[in-house]
Amino acid sequence: MVARKSRRTDGAPQGAQAAVRAIRLLKSFTRVQAERTLLELSAAHGLTKTTAHRLLSALESEGLVERNPRTGSYRLGSAAIALGLEALQSHDLRVQVHRLLERLAAETGETATLEVLHEGQVLILDEIAGPHVLSASGHIGTRWPLHATSTGKVLLAIQPAAMSSLRAPLTQYTRSTITDMNALHRELERVRERGYGIVLGELEEGFNAVAVPVRDALGEVAGAVSLGGSSTRLGRRELTRLAERLLQVTASGGADAPGR
Repeated sequence: MVARKSRRTDGAPQGAQAAVRAIRLLKSFTRVQAERTLLELSAAHGLTKTTAHRLLSALESEGLVERNPRTGSYRLGSAAIALGLEALQSHDLRVQVHRLLERLAAETGETATLEVLHEGQVLILDEIAGPHVLSASGHIGTRWPLHATSTGKVLLAIQPAAMSSLRAPLTQYTRSTITDMNALHRELERVRERGYGIVLGELEEGFNAVAVPVRDALGEVAGAVSLGGSSTRLGRRELTRLAERLLQVTASGGADAPGR
């Protein structure tokens, strides 16, 4: 009998399958699914319960996962939280852009975010909240769909390889969400022409945003900076004005931002 090769470890370095499986288990925990049972985890990753339990026990011994004493389900442990905070604080792009976000939020009164591509979505790497209440604001670590966000449109337009993560039909979040691939391609062409992306109630009704690309120390596009808020304050005209400001400030590295 030929042993079945796990598709989840294809391409892993020889002898590293256990480590890869353990890492994939860690990545199973999200804001939406903060706790998962042994059965859920083993089924999701094509593992036997015995193998999944052995891997989880190893992770638990290092504090990377822990058991909920009431339900017995697994969740991320304190060591995983500490590692995440260390990674966040040491991320070069976040360090580079953080003060810029502070100044943009102070200048505009809107929430400024830094978002990067992550596994077919955009992930909030940093965020400075403005004084206005936002219905669609997220938190650091939140993931949003590429096609329904201003940052996602920017990154799709500049890094076309990201399109491979999208599948038709595109998920519809509001009546304004672009769900047709051809329409999305036309929108991305407009983003490339003007240098910024906008959303008008496409992720959540009443929430508009604008984003521009940001570059790393080598000049490569590494993420996108956005400003977002209520459509009652941020209509198309105001978004265009903010886009011009974002392009100006990011091009200068924030040198002309207030207080610099």
